[in-house]
Amino acid sequence: MDQRVSLITLGVRDTERSARFYEDLGWRRVETPDGVVAFDLIGQTLGLYSLDALADEIGLPVDDLGHGAMTLAHNVSEKSAVDALIAAADRAGATILKRPSDVFWGGYHGYFADPDGHIWEIAHNPFSPLSPDGAFRWNGFEVTTNS
Repeated sequence: MDQRVSLITLGVRDTERSARFYEDLGWRRVETPDGVVAFDLIGQTLGLYSLDALADEIGLPVDDLGHGAMTLAHNVSEKSAVDALIAAADRAGATILKRPSDVFWGGYHGYFADPDGHIWEIAHNPFSPLSPDGAFRWNGFEVTTNS
């Protein structure tokens, strides 16, 4: 198995409500078949899919899908962008779980939950600079200058 994630699917109770939430954060949908909402990311896609349909597809009752202790992280290149995105999420209807603050390891982050309770971290990690297109890598991308 290649070391990558291609598609992240979030099971949601109201697909259109969830889609509007992400659109209010500035994301744009791509064409999809009925029942699926997708947003292309840098190197992956985030899909929104009916929780009932997801459970049916897997062959489990909805209650057996569980609530994994997982967060989705969106890293930004500037500390101030954390504040701006947490504020945008608040305006879009998120539940703010942790207001932006400095972190013991030297970064800055905050957390919110989307309308279905999926937890997002918005973070600035000064030790992992983003690529010019915003891609994240644990140890960052080399910053090069033209000589």
